[in-house]
Amino acid sequence: MKNITLPVLSLAFIALSVTANAQVDTKTDSHTIGIGIPEVALLDIEPSATKNITMGFEAPTEAGLPITPPADNTSLWLNYSSIKAATAPDNVRAVSVKLNALIPGVDIKVTAAAKAGVGSGTFGIPSAQLTLTAADQNILTGIGSAFTGNGATNGHNLTYNVNYGNAVGSTANYADLVASTATATVTYTISDN
Repeated sequence: MKNITLPVLSLAFIALSVTANAQVDTKTDSHTIGIGIPEVALLDIEPSATKNITMGFEAPTEAGLPITPPADNTSLWLNYSSIKAATAPDNVRAVSVKLNALIPGVDIKVTAAAKAGVGSGTFGIPSAQLTLTAADQNILTGIGSAFTGNGATNGHNLTYNVNYGNAVGSTANYADLVASTATATVTYTISDN
């Protein structure tokens, strides 16, 4: 009897070992997949190679007339890419604009057009025409997760208007004009509201 019990116990132990290591499959299975989406806040002015513009006034040819302002400049485009953080309270961004130095007697105004070209998402809403100052002013608001496309003809076309003081809607004074060649830097910044 002892000889029979040992082989039976050995077979039972082998059967339990195989059962314990066997995997039970079902009709369904699952696994996780992690997706990483970065926070993004980028902007630039296009075309980047020619984004510095010159707008010169013309002298009158008849005594008693004022200088003639330059034609509006519409050569520049504002491009941006934005993905907000999940923890942001209002989930939108704005683009502000400012001027580093005022030019006496001259108003520099800018308008951003509605989004044009390729891209997708929640684009910024342009403000009315702004007279540039040293203080940040929002030119676009309500930007969500969006990309405007890159390069000229994509994004928001910028229209610059330069006029002398005392013109209609001007805050500058013609009496402050001085013959010179001045340069001012216009800075755009994308940030959370």
